This record gives sequence, C-alpha cells and structure tokens, in this order.
Amino acid sequence: MDELEQHLLPCFYKQYFGVDCPGCGMQRSMVALLEGNFSESFHLFPALVPMMVMLGFLALHLVFKFERGGTWLKYMFIGVAAIVTVNYVWKMVCAQ
Repeated sequence: MDELEQHLLPCFYKQYFGVDCPGCGMQRSMVALLEGNFSESFHLFPALVPMMVMLGFLALHLVFKFERGGTWLKYMFIGVAAIVTVNYVWKMVCAQ
C-alpha cells in the first residue's frame, strides 16, 4: 500500500485556495479502507462507504432495472451529499 500512497493525486483546490475541498481525504480514506483500517477510513472521509454502496446499487440497477431503483438512488445521493456537506462544514469549523 505504500506504493499507492506515494501516487495519490494532489488536491488542486487546496493547492490554489489553501483550504480543503469537500472531497479532501477521499483517496487516503480509500487506502485506509483497502488496508482494513475502517475507523481511520471513516475518520478521513465518512461518505466513502455510503458512496461505494450507492455506486454498487447504481451498477446493479443499470443491469437489473429495479422497479423503484431510481427513487432509491435519489435518496442515496441526497444522503451521501448530506454526509459530504456536514463533514466539510465540520472540518472548516474545527480548523479555525
């Protein structure tokens, strides 16, 4: 996993504006999840696992065309967006 950590993409938003973007921590969270460190993964980016569940459901819905799949995807997206927003606001408030 050290090889993976050495090749993470830089956050251009943070590089140019000096503050975290709403997605900051996602790559490091994925690396922590792949290493099996679930608590660190959640701490770095809490929306990663719900986002992965949503994308997995999207893939299944595209193949199997669930009757109310679009509605479920809409609610999942709203939930993930809410988690990302709350996490971002929390990071900005606590960084002060």
